[in-house]
Amino acid sequence: MINITQAQLMGWLTEWFWPFVRIGACLTVAPLFGARFVPARIRIALAAAIGFLVAPLLPSPPAVSLFSGEGIVILLQQILIGVAVGFVLQVVFDAIGLAGQLLANSMGLSFAFNIDPLRGTSTVAVGQFYLILMTLTFITLDGHLAIIELIVQGFQTLPVGAVGLGADGLWRVASSGAVLFSGALQVALPGITALMVANIAFGLISRAAPTLNIFSVGFALSIVFGLIVLQVGLPGIQQGFIELTRSAFDDVAELQQPSAR
Repeated sequence: MINITQAQLMGWLTEWFWPFVRIGACLTVAPLFGARFVPARIRIALAAAIGFLVAPLLPSPPAVSLFSGEGIVILLQQILIGVAVGFVLQVVFDAIGLAGQLLANSMGLSFAFNIDPLRGTSTVAVGQFYLILMTLTFITLDGHLAIIELIVQGFQTLPVGAVGLGADGLWRVASSGAVLFSGALQVALPGITALMVANIAFGLISRAAPTLNIFSVGFALSIVFGLIVLQVGLPGIQQGFIELTRSAFDDVAELQQPSAR
């Protein structure tokens, strides 16, 4: 007869619980997994399944009771690490959405709003188009699998313990927020420049021929020219997204290094 003591049961529960908390926190914030249309019970079930699979392969967690003061500290550290990893990756998608909004403002489509299925909030139609396109690109490149692999590998370099990210790690997470603006400008700047040249041309035409009411057709021409810029610039925008995503994965890998504590 197999006898299982309470100490053994708590030990097994502890080995699974800490990875489950970190993975679940990451999936709550990470791209795709943290989308509004993904039910919370699906994220919980996925985090639990991944935790069961990887728990035997991870370094042994500290022998700390889940309900002790030190256990609560470890719990908060795992939540913080998971949220930080998901946040760094999510900023890339937010940068793409902001780039679409900047282009929409330049081409006269800033009034065209739609509901973003990823977050359930109103967003510019151009930004939503970019987000859907980049989401499909992300899935095609197996980015969703790379997120799981990255968070699991983080247990080797940043194991479960009372010491988590530390001040350096938190500062690195805060610094990654700059990607929201620099990445958006990197993606949208070519299109904004082209649209600005078109608007300058409309102004010169209106100045040279005052009788030609360019403003009556300038709005429609601006939209048409903006759509052409969107179509021509899609390969460059996709390449920019891939570079931003690669940089975000590198940042997460460095974040989970021992030096980031």
